[in-house]
Amino acid sequence: MQSRWRPAVIARMTCRLKRVAALVLVLNVPRTALSSEVTFESGPLRTHLLELFTSEGCSSCPPAEAWLSKLRNEPPLWREFVPISFHVDYWDRLGWRDPFAAKQWTARQYEYSARWKSGNVYTPGFVLDGREWRGSALPPASEEKSGVLRITVAEDDAVTARFKPETPDERRYVVHLARLGFDLRVDVKAGENRGRKLQHDFVVLSLMSEPLDSETKQLRLPAKTLSQNSGSPEALAAWVTEVGQIEPIQATGGWLP
Repeated sequence: MQSRWRPAVIARMTCRLKRVAALVLVLNVPRTALSSEVTFESGPLRTHLLELFTSEGCSSCPPAEAWLSKLRNEPPLWREFVPISFHVDYWDRLGWRDPFAAKQWTARQYEYSARWKSGNVYTPGFVLDGREWRGSALPPASEEKSGVLRITVAEDDAVTARFKPETPDERRYVVHLARLGFDLRVDVKAGENRGRKLQHDFVVLSLMSEPLDSETKQLRLPAKTLSQNSGSPEALAAWVTEVGQIEPIQATGGWLP
């Protein structure tokens, strides 16, 4: 029996079916895959920046890092506080080189020490909003109005930073972007933690600082400059300081796709 479907009719139906299939595929793609950018924005109230100075060569650091890791599950994360972890290099002299340590992180801790006129540095050492902190529980949410910091990251790693202070003034500001690594596991083979398997979160892998010449600044997402396990989660921490100062005025952050 001869088919009653002519070639032209079959071609039109095939074309329609392909369009329908393409539409179904688009509708079923996760929303995050369709998004070309991600935005992190603080509220007008100050978001705490909590810094930990640590090292794989320090035997008293793992408990502090374990406490920091638990902050991943706290609902106020990124909204009321932004935790970051700097690995210093002065413990490397004991025979184990911390793969996440950098001289610039050590220099940052020494700068804090000089500003506090304390004369020494130690690990684990916490800094809350630019001040030495020895608390054992999360700080309460701030009631201080600092302005809104908004960070937008595009697919091509282009970043738009915008800071609108609560009260416009003549001060000049600097924006800081830190790329953070998570689930970083290391088998320590020397030093005070020899034989231990350590896991790190909120680790600063790279940091860049740029002046805010205007309310909005165009820049690039900092590249990873320190080793990281393949496929580990990443986040971005951002904060603003006044030019010539180290104390943060406002902070924000969030998970990178």
